[in-house]
Amino acid sequence: MGSREFSRGRRVVARLPHGGDLLAEIAAVAEAHGMKTAELRAIGALQHARLAFYDQQAKEYHEFAVDEPVELVSVLGNVSQRDGATAVHAHASLAGHFGGTIGGHVAPGCTIFACELILQELVGEPLERAYDEQTGLPLWRGL
Repeated sequence: MGSREFSRGRRVVARLPHGGDLLAEIAAVAEAHGMKTAELRAIGALQHARLAFYDQQAKEYHEFAVDEPVELVSVLGNVSQRDGATAVHAHASLAGHFGGTIGGHVAPGCTIFACELILQELVGEPLERAYDEQTGLPLWRGL
């Protein structure tokens, strides 16, 4: 186990644009405010979604589409750096007219209907992602 202490920095609240891609818009807000490391949470609605499940044996993501309007019940995640670029890692819970929920790793292709985002900056040496041989995932290094 590794850990590092951060101080709380600025808190940014944003309304993400209708029709935008969820991951790209979160990254754009972080970049606009110079946030290299942050925790995130969001609520809202999506016109359609793309989520994924990580197959631990095959070490690969399997994406699936939710091709109908859904409520964005909760998005939790973080912002860090990967190869010098902003990396958003988020998981979402979605609810539709069916009354149940579905969730997973947020993949590109989630089209925003409406979304309210809160970014909490974490002040300290920025977290960097790098390939982890054991899991096959880009995990935080140096912890």
